[in-house]
Amino acid sequence: MQLEETITVEDAVQVLAMVGDLSMGLPPDHSIRTARLAARLAEENGDEAVACTSTRLVALLRWSGSTATAAGFAHLLGDDVGGRHAMVTRTLPGNNGLTFANVLPLAQMQCEVAGDIAMLMGLPGDVEDSLRHLFGSHHRGDMQEALFVPNIPRAVFYVRLAGDLEVLAPAHGTAGALGLIGERAGVKYPATLVQRLSPHAQDWLDMLEEPSCAADYAGHDRRVPLSIVADVIELKLPWLTGYSRRVAALARRSAGLAGMLALEERPLVRAALLHGIGKVAVPNAVWDRPGKLTEADWDQVRRVPFWTARAGTQIPAIQAEATLASYLYERLDGSGYFRKARGDALGMQERLLGAAAAFVALCSPRPWRPGHGVAAASTLMTAQAAAGRFDRHAVEAVLTAARTSVQGPPVRDRLLSERELEVLRHITQGETSREAARALRISPASVRMHVDNIFQKLETGSRPAATLKALARGLI
Repeated sequence: MQLEETITVEDAVQVLAMVGDLSMGLPPDHSIRTARLAARLAEENGDEAVACTSTRLVALLRWSGSTATAAGFAHLLGDDVGGRHAMVTRTLPGNNGLTFANVLPLAQMQCEVAGDIAMLMGLPGDVEDSLRHLFGSHHRGDMQEALFVPNIPRAVFYVRLAGDLEVLAPAHGTAGALGLIGERAGVKYPATLVQRLSPHAQDWLDMLEEPSCAADYAGHDRRVPLSIVADVIELKLPWLTGYSRRVAALARRSAGLAGMLALEERPLVRAALLHGIGKVAVPNAVWDRPGKLTEADWDQVRRVPFWTARAGTQIPAIQAEATLASYLYERLDGSGYFRKARGDALGMQERLLGAAAAFVALCSPRPWRPGHGVAAASTLMTAQAAAGRFDRHAVEAVLTAARTSVQGPPVRDRLLSERELEVLRHITQGETSREAARALRISPASVRMHVDNIFQKLETGSRPAATLKALARGLI
């Protein structure tokens, strides 16, 4: 499904910066602050304005690929959000289980996805190249003499150093942060660059408390599909893949049936594509829990729409849609969250969006249950409307739209064979090779062979990267 709603490149970068911060358990303005520090460091080092702007973009997208590695870090640390926050602030306990061998594949995956995001948005080549190198490893001593290592973009070192200063200073104080940074001098960044930063560190941190204007670059007002934001968010949980797109499509079809004008329909679609922002702040262990959620789990889940609303206050260009999206979990009887709004506090847009999202969720498989069929989901939605949780008119419009939706012809991509497309659709939903093999009635070895071919043809090295490119091409 292709959606034509778009967003400027600059605004997409800002949204993805916040998504990355929340996914890493960092403050939602961490990447913005890091971008200012990194650009200042590049300027201090004598880089021209264009290079400083590229450095800023790299810093903003530094964590954009972190949703793709959430499952991996959840496996290693138990809590992908809190664990990664402890990792980057260097407050992890000593027996954390992280090794070079188990972290390197995740770092490579994160770089690949961040680079692909830059490519899909048409950002300058030096930005994409820097993101693909951002988490590389170096041997001690290879950066002691030369200011920069050949073949690694300069922005990589500016962003690494600025990011460490911004994240370590609140946890360890400026002096403590510089001490920890000094331990990595000549390893993670050039020692001479650390020497240039040190005298200015406190002043530059103080500078962050002052208002600033975003740097400009030639393509800032070019527009890209808004769906890229939803796609990146949903890399966090493979079983979510395409969910926001499906909600947007159903909301669009339902709006006309509910008597809405086109002017009212467009914000619904955009809100559906943005509503998942807050989901990245909740650990995967909560989302994947097979049994009932604990009260502590629910405390985190109820903050999902809060973080989505917060994105609107931080990024004015999406404020209206993010506010609408933050009502997606409210219910007419006040049983929803996070505002516990009820009755007249919910307009028709809020009511329709909530009904569309709930219906799509019921029809979608989840780790703890299979997806319901349209008839069973319709029965459940009708019962909840009768109980006063959903608006009857909104539910009727959603169910009618769901029953009368016309599926277009299957996408035929000459790059992939029909069997490869089938395998792709299974693996992008988080299925293992064995699970996909069972569903397709072929051997796991055949699935692995097809996966290798898919990766080669899509020029990817990981399932999250393949998912992102497949969504962009309309294959899934």
